[in-house]
Amino acid sequence: MFELTTFFQITFFAAMVCSICYGLLFLLITIPSTEYSARLRTSKNLIAACFLACAVTLGFSLTKAEMPDFIRFASTMMLVVTSVSASSLSYALISLLDETVYTKETFYLNMILIVISSTILARLMLLDNPTATLVATLSYIILYVLQCGLHIFFFLRVFRKSQEKLENYYDEDEYHRIKWIRFCFWIMMATQVFVLVYFSMPKRVMAIYALWYCIFMLYFSSNYISFLSTHKIMLDAFAHNVLDVNSIIRKRHSKKSDAMRTKALSEAGEAREKEFQELEKNLRKWLEEKQYTKMDRSREEVAAELNTTKELLQLYFVLRKGVDFRTWRTEVRVEEAKRLLLEDKKASILVIAQQSGFSDRSNFHRQFTKIVGVSPKEWRDADGKPEK
Repeated sequence: MFELTTFFQITFFAAMVCSICYGLLFLLITIPSTEYSARLRTSKNLIAACFLACAVTLGFSLTKAEMPDFIRFASTMMLVVTSVSASSLSYALISLLDETVYTKETFYLNMILIVISSTILARLMLLDNPTATLVATLSYIILYVLQCGLHIFFFLRVFRKSQEKLENYYDEDEYHRIKWIRFCFWIMMATQVFVLVYFSMPKRVMAIYALWYCIFMLYFSSNYISFLSTHKIMLDAFAHNVLDVNSIIRKRHSKKSDAMRTKALSEAGEAREKEFQELEKNLRKWLEEKQYTKMDRSREEVAAELNTTKELLQLYFVLRKGVDFRTWRTEVRVEEAKRLLLEDKKASILVIAQQSGFSDRSNFHRQFTKIVGVSPKEWRDADGKPEK
């Protein structure tokens, strides 16, 4: 029994030290002042507070090492730690994407319930009331499961919407920029739910879980800090609303026929004929200079390069090309990739993708195969004449 208690103390002490270190690290990180940074700063500080609160809970459990049933008490406190982190880290990730879905009021209410129920549970265990403790523990677990379900509901609701918002703003597939958020969320949820499994297993397993929790904090922190250093890709996209000409016209003529909506589009194009001609001239120059190979360009940046506005750029492609700008640019990039694949057969597929303007190899492979009908490798091996 002494050896198992000591094992618990060591693992919990390690988890407490890790929590303190990560919490202080997040507090020391500075974020440049931007329109998006207020949300980012709130998320960062919340993670710091979460880790420090978990450290306090773990430290509190270590002070009760002389209890006759210390192992059961420490295991219950580990459940409290995961409950606090599940709520805080979920809100931190969701608020990065959309702060209007999971509101501060909902988060604060959730945390108040956690604090109250955790305090009652700890108090009953210290009073050594087995029946009341059992009822309180079961109630706590039920609330814990409901909490995890609530977070999953909010996350699924916001992630898809945020992905579309990011892609619409940058006019290219940018899922790889935020997929770490999705992966971290599901790893976090699995970590939180597994604590219930460990809670019902032999007590030595819970001590091992404390070590796993240290690994999870390291993984989560490293991904989040890495994102902080490259977060500009999301700044404008999540801080502004993207103007969609098609959506505006549909709203204005929602009660009219398709023919009338088409007429409205045509009239809008006729009124901008002179501007369209100037845009076409700039667009030819833009193509000659291969500006389409630049990555991470927002719609505003592309429009500025073409000496126009994002609204006019969108309207032009809807009317003159019959496709949106993103689709057209992807096709141009694929044509460039087709040429480069045959021009330099020793270059790697990744290098070709980057030279063509694709920042992600998997997206390049998917778009190339979709447009050409074969993979980049098959295109190169067939010298540009693959069998149908």
